[in-house]
Amino acid sequence: MDILQWFSEVFTSPIMIIFSIAALGYLVGSFSIKGLNLGTSGVLLVALVFGHFGLTVPKIVQDIGLVSFVTAVGFIAGPGFFRNFKKNAISYVLLGICIILVGAVTCVGVIKLAGIPTPLSVGMMSGALTSTPGLAAAIEATGDDMASVGYGIAYPFGVVGVVLFVQLIPKLLKIDIAAERERLASAGAAAPKGETLAKKSYKQLDEFGLFAFAVAAILGVMIGKISIPLPGGAHFSLGTSGGPLLAALVMGHFAHVGPIAIDVPKRTLEVVREVGLALFLMGAGTGAGQGFLEILAQYGVQLFLLGALMTILPMIVGYILATKVFKIDVLNSLGAICGGMTSTPALGTLMAVTKAEAVAVSYAATYPLALIMVVLCCEFIPILF
Repeated sequence: MDILQWFSEVFTSPIMIIFSIAALGYLVGSFSIKGLNLGTSGVLLVALVFGHFGLTVPKIVQDIGLVSFVTAVGFIAGPGFFRNFKKNAISYVLLGICIILVGAVTCVGVIKLAGIPTPLSVGMMSGALTSTPGLAAAIEATGDDMASVGYGIAYPFGVVGVVLFVQLIPKLLKIDIAAERERLASAGAAAPKGETLAKKSYKQLDEFGLFAFAVAAILGVMIGKISIPLPGGAHFSLGTSGGPLLAALVMGHFAHVGPIAIDVPKRTLEVVREVGLALFLMGAGTGAGQGFLEILAQYGVQLFLLGALMTILPMIVGYILATKVFKIDVLNSLGAICGGMTSTPALGTLMAVTKAEAVAVSYAATYPLALIMVVLCCEFIPILF
């Protein structure tokens, strides 16, 4: 075997690609400019480059990463989710609707004012909101593969834009993150004593809680496969993101079934959450990176900027509504925006930067409705416009 053949076989193997993207991605994510960094989302940028050169990650890796991440988030949010959702249910519901509607109105503006074809514009909206189910709905509604082109153009900034937004807002507004985190922790500690479970009295089947985690993932995938008919002949399902999130929320809330503990230790959740997010970004990035530069060269930078607008406007309006109209605290507002933008990478960044895992609650409260709204908007915009 000559050196070139050895080099080719080693460095194009899926295992080598995965770990190379991880190493370079975390290196890129570690660089900080005026306090801002990409963190785990650095993996996405490196994956885009790998994808551009034809190096890909198997789809199963992306799916395992997504299920692992959202299941971990569900367990983290579970203990306080239903109490917090009951307290702020209307606010979270309205916020999720408003964020997506702003993105939809921006999309219609792009169609009418910029003259961009509807399939391309709707695909850009699904990419700007990082919604693969939205893309599927757009392709079905338009019957045009141009929607995939729009998705590929808007998706990278859709991910990176939300990641930067949740870091930039606290700095621009000079928000004391430590004080906000303490206030959020105090609010959680104020829960009625009857809601606190004596977890030590229940039997843990394994030290790391992987049995409970696997059960939540299995139930979640099953739930995610349930298809609900929508107007116009389309169908909606929670998929591999919403299903495991819901299952883990419920299991994290109850924490036990009879004498058996079904919660997962925090140390396990932290590791699985991070690894899952990295694997998901690898798959999504290498997929989006294929033909990305060619698409920009063909359709121009204008489309990239219009896609960025579809990402930025919903976040700005959403933050103003959350803090000024619904009076939600800053950290929960940012968590809700991550959910409203259906952005799992941004949630990972927000939790890492603020060191406040409680923000997963507001994310989980806003995310499911936002997911449904994206699908509906991608279905009806082509019909109406």
